[in-house]
Amino acid sequence: MATNTDNMSSSTICGPWSWFCKGDQDNEDMLLPIILLAVSVTILGTCLFQWGFKKQRETADKLPPGPRGLPIVGYLPFLGPNLHQMFMELALTYGPIYKLSIGRKLCVIISSPALVKEVVRDQDITFANRNPTIAAKTFSYGGKDIAFQPYGPEWRMLRKIFVREMQSNANLDAFYSLRRNKVKESVNETYRKIGKPVNIGELAFSTVINMISGMFWGGTLEVDTEIDIGSEFRAAASELIEILGKPNVSDFFPVLARFDIQGIERKMKKATQRIEKIYDFVMDEWIEKGGARVESEAKNDQRKDFMHFLLGFKEQDSGRSISREQIKALLMDIVVGGTDTTSTTVEWAMAEMMLHPEVMKNAQKELTDAVGTDEIVEERHIDKLQFLHAVVKETLRLHPVAPLLLPRSPSNTCCVGGYTIPRNAKVFLNVWAIHRDPKFWDNPSEFQPERFLSNVSRLDYLGNNMQYLPFGSGRRICAGLPLGERMLMYCLATFLHMFKWELPNGERADTSEKFGVVLEKSTPLIAIPTPRLSNLNLYA
Repeated sequence: MATNTDNMSSSTICGPWSWFCKGDQDNEDMLLPIILLAVSVTILGTCLFQWGFKKQRETADKLPPGPRGLPIVGYLPFLGPNLHQMFMELALTYGPIYKLSIGRKLCVIISSPALVKEVVRDQDITFANRNPTIAAKTFSYGGKDIAFQPYGPEWRMLRKIFVREMQSNANLDAFYSLRRNKVKESVNETYRKIGKPVNIGELAFSTVINMISGMFWGGTLEVDTEIDIGSEFRAAASELIEILGKPNVSDFFPVLARFDIQGIERKMKKATQRIEKIYDFVMDEWIEKGGARVESEAKNDQRKDFMHFLLGFKEQDSGRSISREQIKALLMDIVVGGTDTTSTTVEWAMAEMMLHPEVMKNAQKELTDAVGTDEIVEERHIDKLQFLHAVVKETLRLHPVAPLLLPRSPSNTCCVGGYTIPRNAKVFLNVWAIHRDPKFWDNPSEFQPERFLSNVSRLDYLGNNMQYLPFGSGRRICAGLPLGERMLMYCLATFLHMFKWELPNGERADTSEKFGVVLEKSTPLIAIPTPRLSNLNLYA
C-alpha cells in the first residue's frame, strides 16, 4: 500500500534512503554528497520552492495523480531500495498511471498494457527520446550511441547498421567460431572446479564478456595480443558497469551537476578512457595492417570480427559513414547492454531451475535428445530446444533484467490516458508489474515455463504483445536482441548440458531481488558442478 507522506515518522523517512546509498554501501564518501545536498537545498530552497509550487498549481489539474512529496526533494526520501516493487504498490493506490517528483525530476510511472501501447505504439516517435543520466551521457560520448542518442537521422543510421547489418544472421553466423571458443574455455575452466562451489553469476559474466571481446577483435588481433588486451578490457568493463549503477545526486538536482560532488562523472570519464585506449589501439592496429585491404574484405562479406566490420564503414562517401567516436560509442553499448543483462538472466534461470528440479530435469532431457551425450552444444541445436526457450521466457517474465526499461522522455508535451505528460518528463514503463498482473497471467508469482509452450507465437521478444515486454517495444526496443538471445541461449544450454548442478549443503536458492542497472539476485547463486557427460574429452 502507498505511504502517506503527511503522517510518516522521521524514522520511516530516513530508512528508505538506502535506495540512494545502496550503490556505495561500503564507501564513506556517500556521506559528503548527502551533506552537500542538504546545504545546497537550504540555500536554494526558498526560490526553488516558490517557483515549483507555482508551476505545480498551474498544472495540477492536468497531470496524473500521485503521492505528495516534500518541498525541493520531492518523493526521493521515501523511495525504498527496490523501485519496481514500490512503484507497483503505489499503482494500487494511484492507478496505472501516476506521477511523482524525484528531486527536481518529474517522473511518470505506467503499469497498464493499454497505456504502454499509447507510449510505444500510438505516440512512439514522441516518446522515442531518452533522458540519460550524467554517467550514461559520459560513456556514450554525449549520446552518440544507440541507447541514449536522441531520435533522428543519425540515430536511425547507426541503428540500421547495428541491427540490420552488424547483427544479420549471416554476420552472427560468421562470428560463431569466436563465441564458440570462449564458451569452450569457460567449460574447461568450470571442469577444473569440479566438486567446488562456483559463483554462477561470475561464471556467466566472464563467459559473456569473453565472447563479446572475442567478437570485438578476435579475428583481427594476434592471439597473444588479444589475451593481454582481453584481461584489461574485462577489468575496465566491470568498473564502468559498476559506476553506471551508482545513484548520482546530480541527476536529481541538475543545478548541482557542475560540482560533481560524488565524483561519478570524473570516475566514469576515467573508466571510459581506460576502455577507449583499448579501442584506439585495436583501430590503429587495423590501420597499420592495411585498412584498405580489410575494408575490401568487409565489403566482400569476409569479416573477421565487429571491429573489422565497423571500420569498413568508417569514412565512406555514402550516407552510412560513421565516425571513430560513433564506433566507440556503439561498442560501449554492446559492453553495457550485453554483459550484465545476459549473465544476470543466466543466473536467474539457473536459480529458478534449482528451485524447481523437475524443470531442470526436463531441460537437460531435451538437451540430451537434441544434442546427444557425445557432443557439445552448438548454436545449430538451439532452435530445437523449445522447452529451454520457454524456461528463459518465464525467467524474463518473473525477473526482467530492466524491470522499468530505460526511461523514455517525450519530445513535446502530450497526453496519455487523458493526462498531460510534460516535455522532458521521465516516463517509466513498469513491465515487472505488468508481467505479474493476475489480470493477464494465471498464477503470476509461480515459475511455470509451460505457459509459453502454448503461446509461442503470441509471446515473443518483439514487443508486439503489451503484456510481455522484457526487452521493450517500438523504435526503442533493445537493439542488441538478436546477439543477446544467441549468447544467452548458448551459455545456458552449454552449462546445463555439460554439468549437473547442486546447491552446497542442501541450501535453497534465494530469489529475492536487488534493483540496479539490471535486476540482480540479492544474494549470488553458488552451485557445485559435476560432469554430466561420460566422454571427458569434451571438457578439454
